[in-house]
Amino acid sequence: MGRSRRNKPAKLSHKLLAIRKRLRMSQTEMARALELKVHYSAVSNYELGTREPDLIIVLRYARLAGVPMEMLVDDKMSLPERYEQFQPQKGTETT
Repeated sequence: MGRSRRNKPAKLSHKLLAIRKRLRMSQTEMARALELKVHYSAVSNYELGTREPDLIIVLRYARLAGVPMEMLVDDKMSLPERYEQFQPQKGTETT
């Protein structure tokens, strides 16, 4: 008997990318700000949705952005307006 896959936030990768772009950081700078112990390419993987950050990293993103962590993981919630220009336009999102 295998384990079922857990639900993943569909918009998390877009939100993480929007945060980094709004903060005007490179992926290397973001990796340092997040105190990642792995290669900066982890940030790219988070933004592409090929890898999901652990909860501590999501918490650090939220603190850097000044938003509640819930806002990042709840697909029904959007980032504040100041991040809008950095998010995909409606209808162009990929899931």
